[in-house]
Amino acid sequence: MVGTSKIGCAFPKVATGFIVGKIMGHLSLVTLAAMVMVATVARAEPLTVHSDFEGASVKVVSIDQTAREIAFTPGGDAARGWPCWWYFRIDGVAPGEPVTLRLRGSTAVTDKPNAKPLAAVWAMPSEATWSADGVTWLRSSPGMKVEDAMVYELRPSTSSIFVAWGPPCTPRTATEWVREWAARSPHAKAAELCRSREGRAVPMLHVMEGDRPREKRLGVWVQARQHAWESGSSWVARGFGDWLTGDSAEAAWLRQHAEIYLVPIMDVDNTATGNGGKDTQPHDHNRDWSDSPHWNETVAAMGKVKELIQQGRMDLFLDLHNPAPGDPTFFYILDQDSQPSSALILRDRFIELAYGRISKIKPLIPMSNRPKVTGPNYHPLWKNISANWVAMNGNPATVSVCLETIWNYKNCTTDGYRAVGMNLAAASQDFLRLR
Repeated sequence: MVGTSKIGCAFPKVATGFIVGKIMGHLSLVTLAAMVMVATVARAEPLTVHSDFEGASVKVVSIDQTAREIAFTPGGDAARGWPCWWYFRIDGVAPGEPVTLRLRGSTAVTDKPNAKPLAAVWAMPSEATWSADGVTWLRSSPGMKVEDAMVYELRPSTSSIFVAWGPPCTPRTATEWVREWAARSPHAKAAELCRSREGRAVPMLHVMEGDRPREKRLGVWVQARQHAWESGSSWVARGFGDWLTGDSAEAAWLRQHAEIYLVPIMDVDNTATGNGGKDTQPHDHNRDWSDSPHWNETVAAMGKVKELIQQGRMDLFLDLHNPAPGDPTFFYILDQDSQPSSALILRDRFIELAYGRISKIKPLIPMSNRPKVTGPNYHPLWKNISANWVAMNGNPATVSVCLETIWNYKNCTTDGYRAVGMNLAAASQDFLRLR
């Protein structure tokens, strides 16, 4: 006896029963898996997003509790700088479950005529930064571009995680670093550059070792984060401070022969409030080095730098930033016609020494040995850019440069940034010892 299938083929009855049983068994497994998934989601806590802490910034578009997906854009007020920074906490994660982040660029614009939203690429690192405890920061697996969104998948082992554009460093973090450095070295002092316009402390490290008179010491000024969203630059400053307060003979030489100032965050207000900072109104900190600066941090920094210039010992000025998404690490320099020729040979020697060290970091931090120029064709306020102002107003032998450290790369971790800072500090010692 035979059975007939719906498409007219004849099979033995036994075979038909076997096939149907296999199909039903397979369907049962699929159904069971689906039921388990539904039950798991039903048992899981709802995903929630939180940004009620220092430095946080996010605009939540939607949360799909079934798909466990959060769609969002960077938060921030466009009038307070480029809205590309994002940083928030996710609660309700079932440990081990995948959580999807779907990021789109901000649509926020300023009230300037014909203002347009910032290009989304500035907000979209190739890998997201995340942390289970807000202290140790990791990079996710590579994100995937899906139409106009960047999609990241995380699979944390904790019920709460922090996610961010890059490794955060808030004013509170910078204060902790300065205190750690001061506790680590008797030659380092935790200080305060000033209070910001919104009343926040601007932490600063001041370092000198031994009884060498000030007038016989080299002057070194290092600052980071004139653009609040460029968090990697603060971690480069962290590496510089770690090296400077370390036990090496080279670090001791620099402390004994120089007076060093280190400011991990210049724009503390926008960093604290999660705003981008760049092109903030009326202009950002790195367009503020003029005869009438707007920001308290600029006023205070210029005052310290002017003292060094007047004493004839403004020897090395380093301004730390992060560049465009596709750029490697590189130096910005002032065009050669706008500064004393006596400084050019020294500047090129310093860049060569720094490139020689930073380009050899393992794991690799890509770096170019070709500086970019910031002169009259760069920006209408080019004379008010900090490194340019110092180069034009400094001593005949002043070396003043801006270091842009790559951020959109797999090795741009806290350890990678710190390695850049440590090698930059070592190169500074190499350079100043040869003078």
